[in-house]
Amino acid sequence: MTSSSAAHCTLGQVALTVSDVARTTVFYRDLVGLPFLFAAGPALAFLDLGNVRLMLSAGEGPYTPGSSTVLYLKVQDIRATHAEMQGRGVEFLDDPHLIAPMPDHDLWMCFLKDPDGHTLGLMSERPKGAA
Repeated sequence: MTSSSAAHCTLGQVALTVSDVARTTVFYRDLVGLPFLFAAGPALAFLDLGNVRLMLSAGEGPYTPGSSTVLYLKVQDIRATHAEMQGRGVEFLDDPHLIAPMPDHDLWMCFLKDPDGHTLGLMSERPKGAA
């Protein structure tokens, strides 16, 4: 059996089509706290999401708000991140809660929407039994 070249790939960029690149850049930079990388004219903005770029793009046709997949942001301390983002004005759909107990950790999540209705999940793998 030969090794697939896809097995050696890593995620480099995630693109979100948004209705207003400037407004959505402010949300992800100032409220979520992602570092701004650069803009390519008024229709493209790039932010740093760990080792993955988040590309915000103005659509070229009819736009359906929030019609994308869920973007999960992995964080160390979900409660602290939730509180920090709430303090900056982010409105969450729920509080951090246990999603799935795993053999060696517990998976916690909470969810929010960006200005275009895209769902974002904060996720944290917490040690078993951590309060």
